Amino acid sequence: MTILASTMINTLRDKLAYFEKIAGTRLKKRKRNSYYWNDITRYCDYFAHEDYSVLEIGCGTGELLNELKGKDKVGIDFSPAMLQVAQNQFPQLKFHLMKAEEITLNKKFDVIILSNLIGFLEDVETVFNQLHKVSHSQTKIIITYYNFLWEPVLSLGERVGLKTPAPKQNWLSLSDINNLLYIAGFDVYRTSKRMLIPYYIPILSPFFNRILAKFPGFNYFCLNHFAFAKPLALTNKQEWEAKYSTTLVIPARNESGTIEDAIKRLPKFGQRTEIIFVEGNSTDDTWQKIQEVQKKYSSTHDIKITQQDGKGKADAVRKGYDMASGDILMILDADLTVPPEDLPKFYNAIASGKGGFIHGSRLVYQLEKENMRFLNLLGNKFFSVLFTWLFDQRFKDTLCGTKVIFREDYYKLVKNRHFFGDFDPFGDFDLIFGAHKLNLKIIEIPIRYCQRTYGSSNISRFKHGIILLWMCLFAARKIKFI
Repeated sequence: MTILASTMINTLRDKLAYFEKIAGTRLKKRKRNSYYWNDITRYCDYFAHEDYSVLEIGCGTGELLNELKGKDKVGIDFSPAMLQVAQNQFPQLKFHLMKAEEITLNKKFDVIILSNLIGFLEDVETVFNQLHKVSHSQTKIIITYYNFLWEPVLSLGERVGLKTPAPKQNWLSLSDINNLLYIAGFDVYRTSKRMLIPYYIPILSPFFNRILAKFPGFNYFCLNHFAFAKPLALTNKQEWEAKYSTTLVIPARNESGTIEDAIKRLPKFGQRTEIIFVEGNSTDDTWQKIQEVQKKYSSTHDIKITQQDGKGKADAVRKGYDMASGDILMILDADLTVPPEDLPKFYNAIASGKGGFIHGSRLVYQLEKENMRFLNLLGNKFFSVLFTWLFDQRFKDTLCGTKVIFREDYYKLVKNRHFFGDFDPFGDFDLIFGAHKLNLKIIEIPIRYCQRTYGSSNISRFKHGIILLWMCLFAARKIKFI
């Protein structure tokens, strides 16, 4: 019995010494290579928001947590020595002595970060399972880790004294990390890679890290991998089928012939549906028709109407959203080229937690003749390729008018609008850029693109195409080259 107790005590001492060695290594690494850690901090902060609550697991001395935006920031770590330093440096933050394998916090967070931690864990899956205790359905999880291709380079750096020696760790590939997250019940919706040169060399490091590292081929060799995940979607339909109310904003300019059809063809979904028509400087009788429809269907539908003061679809949508009371915000173009009958698909996707920003894709199903003019189709495909590269995820169609977002996320997006500027006449890119900045999972719903039955398009292919291209080039500096 004495031998067994002695063995257990020695094992615990060994583990404690191992953990303290890791803690000391992490502290030395942060001090010796601030350029490397500053890049991780800057990238994580890019996806933070002042209204998010943030938890960092393995927070060390708290530097990363302190730099992030957030209203409630909490760090946990297994090292008393590290947390003592953290509390002395950042008394305004909350820290808890706790193992990642045994999280006991009684709180849900909007963002959870594990930065270069999982390589030192004995059981990564157990830690990932613990994340459910502190996650809600829309929690965003950010995991940073070394590219396993760098293992021999980093080992060589330790031998020649260019890198602080570290305890042996697990070298996991990005696919290993994604698989472990999936097994633990999380959905990886984006991955990205950064940093080709982990030390600052004037001119050379900024060029390689901020420019070359963003292009295919070069990014394969980046040192840092980032995985973005959220809890898997709800599978019990009863949990979300009637949980949320919806506001449907219908911008209408010279669309008199389709106004009533928008109401007649709209199916029931969710808790309730509020409909807001926003008329925009029409030259036909669209405004009169909207007023007639509101009166005619007042006993069966919750319809609000207004006229926009400015110009453009973006202005109309924003005015409608300002009047909205629903939990979920939707857009339906009044030309009904996106069938109202497809809207439940969008509700189901966001209400079940499959995504945080849902938009339609008109380029999956076969297009009917004259549905989309050749230059419009070419422009859509061009922007599809450009957005796929910009956001590190597949985009099929960026200009479909139907887009869906939670109202509380839209309010956060509005606060961030100054980051990209305000010159999108349609609002499509404004919403997509904003959703990416909020780190929402963006998914596409394939829909059949129908022919117009009334009027003509309000889009100027060349004028508006140039504006949208300029927006992409401007945004690339704030999305890709950061």
